[in-house]
Amino acid sequence: MSKSIENPQVSTNDEKSKILQQQLFQQQLQNSYNNSNQDDEIDIAELWHAIWAGKFIIIFISLLFAVASVFFALSQPNIYKASVILTPAESEGGAGGLAALAGQFGGLASMAGINLGGGGGADKSGLAIEVLQSRSFIESFIERHNLLVPLMASKGWDINSNKLLFNEQVYDQSNKKWIREFEAPRTAEPSPWEAFQEFSELLSIEKDKSTSMITINISFYSPDIAKKWLTLLVHDINEFMREQDKEEAQTSIDYLKDQLANIKIATMEKVFYQLIEEQTKSMMLIMVKKEYVLKTIDPAQVPDIKDKPKRALIVVLGTILGGVLSVLIVLFRYFMRREQ
Repeated sequence: MSKSIENPQVSTNDEKSKILQQQLFQQQLQNSYNNSNQDDEIDIAELWHAIWAGKFIIIFISLLFAVASVFFALSQPNIYKASVILTPAESEGGAGGLAALAGQFGGLASMAGINLGGGGGADKSGLAIEVLQSRSFIESFIERHNLLVPLMASKGWDINSNKLLFNEQVYDQSNKKWIREFEAPRTAEPSPWEAFQEFSELLSIEKDKSTSMITINISFYSPDIAKKWLTLLVHDINEFMREQDKEEAQTSIDYLKDQLANIKIATMEKVFYQLIEEQTKSMMLIMVKKEYVLKTIDPAQVPDIKDKPKRALIVVLGTILGGVLSVLIVLFRYFMRREQ
C-alpha cells in the first residue's frame, strides 16, 4: 500500500504565488482609481488658462450686456410712491352704552326678542383695510373718480408739463376712444376686472402690529396723481364705513320705534327708550366724526424723489449677468474641445 507524501516546497510556492497575485490585483485597482481621479480633477491653473484665453469673448459679452442694461434702465419710466400713515379711530359713545344696557336689561330684552350684544366698540380698522382691498370697492372707486383712462392707458409722465403720457396704441386721446388690440372675451375697453388687477399692483398696505399704525402706499408715474388718488382712497373708505354704520343705526332706530308701539310693560318701555337714545348717540357720532374709521397721522405728500427703477442696480446686475454667462460659454467651449 503506497502512501502519498506532500511536498512542503510546492505548498510554499503556491502560497507565495497567491499573495503576489493579490498584491498585483490591488495595485491594478489602485492605479485605476488614481487614473480616474486624475481625469475627474479640475486643475485650477488649467481653468484660469482657459478663461484667460477667452478673455476677449468675456469682455465683449460683458460689455454687450452692460450697454443693453444701460439702455433698458434708461427706457424705464420713473415711478413715484405716495404714502399716508393712519391709525384706527377711537370707538366712542353708543357701543359702550349698549354694553351697559346689555348687562342691566339683557334678560328682559331677550324675552322681547332683542339682542343688545355684550361687547364694547370693536376696532373696525381691520374690516376697513379688507374692504379697501376688495374687488367691489376698488372697481367702484375707479368708476366713481373716472380713473380708467389714466390707469390703463398711461405709459409715463412729462415732468416739464406735469402731464401724463398715454400709449397711442391703446387709447386715442383726440377721439377719446380705446383702440388697443384684444382677444376675446376681452374688449377694446379694459374691463373692471383688468382695472382692479392693475390698481391692486399700484396699491400696498402695511400694518404695524405693535403700534397698530397703518401705512398705505400708491405708486404711479405722476407724483401728483399718486398723492391725489391716495387722499381720495382714504376719504372714500371712511365714507363707505360711515354709510354702512349709519344705515345700520337708522334701521335699528326705526325698528325700535315700531316695536315700542306694541310694548305694554313699563320696564320694557324703559329699555326701548334707552336703546333708542344710545342708537341716536351712535348716529350723532357717525355723522360728526370727520375721519370715521381711519385717522390720518401723516397725510399724503407729493413725492419729490422717484421710488424706482433703481437704474444703477439694473446696470450692475446686468453686467454681472453678462460676465457670468460669458465665463460659462468660454468654459463650455474649452471642455467640449477637451473631450474631442
